[in-house]
Amino acid sequence: MSRLPVSSNKRVLLVSSSSSENGQDLAPAPKRIRKDPEPVVPHAAATIIGGRRPPVAATRAPISRPVRGVGAATVAAGPSRGVLKRSIASTAAKGGSVKQTVAPTGAKPGVVGGTKRQAWDLKGKVSDMEGKIQNYQTKVKASNQENEMLRVTMVQSQSRVAELETNIAKQMSQNSEYEAELQALSRVRDELETVSRDKSTLEKELSNVESKYRVMETLRDSQETELQTLKMTLSVLESTLARLQVTLRDTEEEARSLKDTVVQQKDELHAGEMERRGLHNTIQELKGNIRVFCRVRPLVEGGLSQHIQLAASDNKTITLAKTEESHTGKTADTHKNYNFSFDRVFGPQSSQQEVFDEISLLVQSALDGYNVCCFAYGQTGSGKTYTMEGDEFDVSRGVIPRAVTQIFRAAEKLEAQGWEFTFTASFVEIYNESLRDLLYSGKASMRPEHEIRKSPDNKVTITNLSYERVCNEDQVLGLIMLANQNRSTAQTTQNDRSSRSHSVFQLDIEGVNFGRDLKCKSTLCLVDLAGSERMLKSQSQGERFKEMTAINGSLSNLGIVITALANKESFVPYRNSKLTYLLQGCLGGNSKTLMFVNIAPESDSFGETMNSLRFASKVNGCVIGTASANKK
Repeated sequence: MSRLPVSSNKRVLLVSSSSSENGQDLAPAPKRIRKDPEPVVPHAAATIIGGRRPPVAATRAPISRPVRGVGAATVAAGPSRGVLKRSIASTAAKGGSVKQTVAPTGAKPGVVGGTKRQAWDLKGKVSDMEGKIQNYQTKVKASNQENEMLRVTMVQSQSRVAELETNIAKQMSQNSEYEAELQALSRVRDELETVSRDKSTLEKELSNVESKYRVMETLRDSQETELQTLKMTLSVLESTLARLQVTLRDTEEEARSLKDTVVQQKDELHAGEMERRGLHNTIQELKGNIRVFCRVRPLVEGGLSQHIQLAASDNKTITLAKTEESHTGKTADTHKNYNFSFDRVFGPQSSQQEVFDEISLLVQSALDGYNVCCFAYGQTGSGKTYTMEGDEFDVSRGVIPRAVTQIFRAAEKLEAQGWEFTFTASFVEIYNESLRDLLYSGKASMRPEHEIRKSPDNKVTITNLSYERVCNEDQVLGLIMLANQNRSTAQTTQNDRSSRSHSVFQLDIEGVNFGRDLKCKSTLCLVDLAGSERMLKSQSQGERFKEMTAINGSLSNLGIVITALANKESFVPYRNSKLTYLLQGCLGGNSKTLMFVNIAPESDSFGETMNSLRFASKVNGCVIGTASANKK
């Protein structure tokens, strides 16, 4: 909206004619009359944009001081309330002019032409007032015209504003579209960059593929050449195949005939195996049911013993030579020789392998269904434990570990002929005429008691004994090591580690051949006897004396049993000791038995050596009957 000039705030009080009519001719007090403003040329209407109009610089007219007129006046001016504002004349815009009478400086109101109207000149005052009213009407008309122009201008401005708002809305809509297009273009640009990168990658891959293609073409050419060669080779092979098919048919016919031959040879092989077993055991029987081997322990300091003589050309005889001094001194010393003959005599230089090779055929009989027993006899310190068990090194292993190895290897070979074997191991010692389980691993206070029992089929068993099922030789060797740790040993004057008990290792063997419907059952018994001692030589006391007494007693009972068997007595006292009762099946029944007699080479052991050799000779001459195989 435009601001219009405001007229002066001074009010002019007109004195009505009624005052004169009332007869009051009193002259009013002179009032200061303001100077009429000069007409102002109206300005052109300004265009309002955005609902606001620029301010109009208004020029205020100079204010003239009012001059009090002389004399009475009919027009009284109100008190001055401020400076009159300058009016804007609109008549100038229409080309009209407004006449305005301005009192000169120093003139008083009511004076025309610089003269003061008289108080009675009411017509003049009226004429002056009419001029002023006309002047004010002219100003009002000019203001109305100006307002009309401003109203028109405002309408145009409003229409222009509406048009601009429409344009702004369109521009904003276009801006939104442009922003959407810009975002789309941004995405397109990103896609273009991605496509460019993919393009470069694909170009590289294309280059690689082209190089590979060239390589493949070269390879294809070489393969085509190779294919031609293979085709030629194939044609040659096809012709060869035809010949081979003919040969195959001939070979199949030959194979069928060979299968028949193999079946026939298997039958012959089985018959030969049975014949071998029969001949083998016949040879063992011809050698004697109880075979005796003698082994001489080497001297600790080396060299040869003076009183033991071994013939170089004969490995079955041994001679003990003794020089006896004359008691009277009149005759020369006499030399006596004691000759003994056994199945085999091993000198001090014999190895463990040589000893086992001699008894390996006897061990083989255990797989053929025969009970086999092997035990070592001799004085303490003569090498019995070394012969039976040996050391942990392979070259010095004894009879027991070597026999176990042979049993399992022979069983593997017989599996090809349809045999299946199961093995059960046990290890017991006889200490002071009491039985002890060497495979027991529990507390010593909880160790069970054992008794020897005889089953209705005359098989000797031990109650509460540990029977371990074994599948290979390593398991058996582990049990032997455990038994050696549990065995009773002690130091004596004759041996640093003397066995104070008899140890008995048993391996029960059961074999089945389902194809031939055959079964066999046998026991391999390997015994390490405790050594005989003399009280004067061993000087045993206390517990050692008790052990020596039990050992010598059981060995004496063994000699009594052997004597009864040799004399073919009707009653054999097996129950006199636990040792003879446990070995009853090996000594007097269905068993093949081998005894090692071990002798010490020292000269101070001459008496014990003589007793051992005499006992061995008695055993060698004992006939206990022919053993039979346990087969079904």
